[in-house]
Amino acid sequence: MMSKQKVRKAIIPAGGLGTRFLPATKAQPKEMLPLIDKPAIQYIVEEAVESGIESIMIVTGRNKRAIEDHFDKSVELEKTLEERGDDCTLSLVRNISKMAEIYYIRQHEPLGLGHAVLCAKSFIGDEPFAVLLGDDILMSNPPCLRQMIDRYEQDESSVVAVMEVPWDHTERYGIVSLEPDGSDRIRNLVEKPARGEAPSNLAVVGRYVLDPAIFGLLETSKPGKGGEIQLTDSLQQLNSLSSIAAHRFQGNRYDVGDKLGFVQATIDLALKREDMAENVIEYLQKRLAEYR
Repeated sequence: MMSKQKVRKAIIPAGGLGTRFLPATKAQPKEMLPLIDKPAIQYIVEEAVESGIESIMIVTGRNKRAIEDHFDKSVELEKTLEERGDDCTLSLVRNISKMAEIYYIRQHEPLGLGHAVLCAKSFIGDEPFAVLLGDDILMSNPPCLRQMIDRYEQDESSVVAVMEVPWDHTERYGIVSLEPDGSDRIRNLVEKPARGEAPSNLAVVGRYVLDPAIFGLLETSKPGKGGEIQLTDSLQQLNSLSSIAAHRFQGNRYDVGDKLGFVQATIDLALKREDMAENVIEYLQKRLAEYR
């Protein structure tokens, strides 16, 4: 039976090795790579907080201590900024440690997204919860997760964020097909289908609001694609027990685990800032003129 509780908790899996960004991620977490002046994972935490999430479990791995340090209080830094009278920067730093109640658990081996979510079972308990993937930065107003939570609390049905991707990119994503009745109910979920075998071009884009029944399915899940415990496989099982809705995301989505996506996010975020936009536009125009 679906829970009627409010969605208060979220899981952010951050245990991956970041191999797509080597050598930059050899000694630092990919989630801490900066987009302008904030690490990527801070944008994810901010979306969760703006969506009403109160408590967050970040699932980390080896060499991820920098994530914990970032969201912790920094007494020495705050004292230095206070002595300098730099109230603006001091406020920015202090607010980071006050955004939400953040907890950590280590995923000892990179056994897949499903396993990472399962690591947070005791933190979630018997409540509905959100999952936000750190590689996907979604920009919209209101936040994508807030829209999904509203949907969950209205219909008491798990929700997965999706958006259309080019057909030749479907093998990179979990792909969903919808029921033929024209609704947004999911009929099937497939993890990274082989080229030409995708049931649609609707890709899952890193946001989920899930019933806690998913944990029982993850506990008995067998390794799937890539020898990992795939969240998609357990979602397919959950969907057969209680239908899952697809939330079509409308906004800007950046895959910051991809080099091009990271550059795109950096440029677009810079263009949104009053202190940078004019100079960035001037620079881009100059460079584009030189390439013509």
